[in-house]
Amino acid sequence: MFTCSTVFSSVLHMSISASPSRINPIISTDSIGSQISRWVFNGLISYDKNAKIKMELAKSYKFLDDTTLEFELRDDVLWSDGKPFTAKDVLFTYETIISPKIFTPYAASFTHIKSVKIINDYKVVIKYKYPYFQALNIWMMEILPMHILQNEKDLMTSKFNQSPIGTGPYTLEKFSISSDIVIQSNPKYFVHKPNIDKMIFHFLPDRSAQFLMLKSKKLDVGSLSPLQFERQIDDDFKKNFNIYEDIAHVYSYVGMNLKNKKFKDKRVREALSYAINRQELVDILYFGHGRVCNGPFLPGTGAYNKDVKAPKQDINRAKKLLKELGYDDKNPFEFTLTTNTGSSGAYAAQILQYQLKKAGIIMHLRVMEWQAFLNTVVKPRKFEAVLMAWSLGLKANAYSIWHSESSKKGGFNYIGYKNEKVDFLIKKAEKIIDQDKFDAIYRDMYKEITDDIPYLFLVIPNSITVVNKKIKPVSPSIIGVMHNLIDWVKNP
Repeated sequence: MFTCSTVFSSVLHMSISASPSRINPIISTDSIGSQISRWVFNGLISYDKNAKIKMELAKSYKFLDDTTLEFELRDDVLWSDGKPFTAKDVLFTYETIISPKIFTPYAASFTHIKSVKIINDYKVVIKYKYPYFQALNIWMMEILPMHILQNEKDLMTSKFNQSPIGTGPYTLEKFSISSDIVIQSNPKYFVHKPNIDKMIFHFLPDRSAQFLMLKSKKLDVGSLSPLQFERQIDDDFKKNFNIYEDIAHVYSYVGMNLKNKKFKDKRVREALSYAINRQELVDILYFGHGRVCNGPFLPGTGAYNKDVKAPKQDINRAKKLLKELGYDDKNPFEFTLTTNTGSSGAYAAQILQYQLKKAGIIMHLRVMEWQAFLNTVVKPRKFEAVLMAWSLGLKANAYSIWHSESSKKGGFNYIGYKNEKVDFLIKKAEKIIDQDKFDAIYRDMYKEITDDIPYLFLVIPNSITVVNKKIKPVSPSIIGVMHNLIDWVKNP
């Protein structure tokens, strides 16, 4: 147990609900591993608080033509072991990502590159095979140290993944599975040493335990569920924490294994969709702090198709579709839904189970610890249906989830979705650099995917973040409140 955070004014206490297996940006596919990686590593560029491009390891960039991108790199960056960062690290990272020995969903974005050429220690030129809409954004991918990894035989199992060397504002001090993770401020960080000396991510898989720690002021930053926000915090809590609420960049969904014969007929997926009351999920799970999800891209972006409406619950129509397929009370449609602990998934699954039963559908539930769920169910595709969530990017990129090529090992198309028109639209959009034309293609894709019902799109919740009022300066942003964390000061 640790002493109350008010004693250690330079320590920031947070929580994690699941344990990452690796702290390596190239192969970390879970949100928590990626979250920690962002503090340990840097990309060439990133987003500022207004979601505009800002420089990180790059000092500047320019397009020499439609297919050629030049980066001028900072010459004052050190790896946390004191070695200088150079253009060789950029080339090494690119070659690592595209290596056939590495299984990473991020490789797809780098296949459009024809060459990466080192001009000198602090200048690289990237040549693309054709104009590519993500030509700049893919270099938000964090860079790896060549001098540490160039002779590594197998990065997938490397000790580096538990003891990484980065250029970021923090270094990894303590890491073990199913335990707290501690990161220490990097005195060599090229912007400045963070004011917060240490961040402790307490391993708290139980959400109620997270909330109790937050209420007792032993966590400085956390999230509230709508139930907690509406019913379980008092004036004393509000006196100690600032509360920030906005639409979350995430949606929940039921993904059906489309290689399983149960779900091959679209009428089955349609029946399941009509059996669900999505607004009821918003109301019960989130107390109205959210919205019904009607498709795969972020509302408010150009890729979002506002003309696509989520289906309303229609039990009679669901039963009629199932009857056409030979299902009835004596022979009900039956399947197993698997989800993970440490989230609202188990509660959502129980509501879905109740809703589907009204249409005569029997849904069995299986709830597992996150890493077991990911490694034994999702990645090997050993499921009938899964209840999960995806993050929504500010700039949509459908390839890794929706292109049929991404159903291979390392890809995020776990359900085995294949639609030739969607494949064509994804590839077509990749070569469009005009934003309006790109968005129009993605809106068409949005409708095509939702018409196919590969997922049961469910809910986009609101994000409710709380921050200790002793921490300054904190400002809300489209990319979250922690965008300026290295400048935070925690007063005693």
